[in-house]
Amino acid sequence: MRVEFTVNGEDVAAEDVWPGESLLYVLRERLGLPGSKNACEQGECGSCTVYLDGATVCACMVAAGQAQGRRVRTVEGLAAAEGADAGPESRLGTVQEAFVEAGAVQCGFCTPGLVVQADDLIGRTVGAGGPVPGDAEIREALAGNLCRCTGYQAIVEAVRTAAERAQAAAAGGAR
Repeated sequence: MRVEFTVNGEDVAAEDVWPGESLLYVLRERLGLPGSKNACEQGECGSCTVYLDGATVCACMVAAGQAQGRRVRTVEGLAAAEGADAGPESRLGTVQEAFVEAGAVQCGFCTPGLVVQADDLIGRTVGAGGPVPGDAEIREALAGNLCRCTGYQAIVEAVRTAAERAQAAAAGGAR
């Protein structure tokens, strides 16, 4: 079957998609977007987290056909959207920059899912005019994302930093 949907603001079509094929497979193998990682294939680890019509989902658990006519935003879309605003010297989004600076990226396998989930948290809190989320709120929001390399502290620090920068930007301050 043919599946047509929007990925990171661009209309795409995937040909010859079989009924059991996951959205994750289509994104990685058919559309060349390797950011979302294929780890557990059971929706348990969060490595494949993407936005589907504005809500975060595990792409490994979404049948590709369910994306028909819908909007998908991947970790690559976060970088492209913010990187354009940050200038040509930067291709990373606010959350991604904070992860790098905090040393929250080790092997990198879980990072795309964590970045998307952190972006979602910041959008729902700071982006909605609320305060910077506290550590407990950050940990709860990231609870569905497993990282085997870190103790999560650097990840929590990165999310807090990104939220603080988003709040400063919303208030008219510099990042």
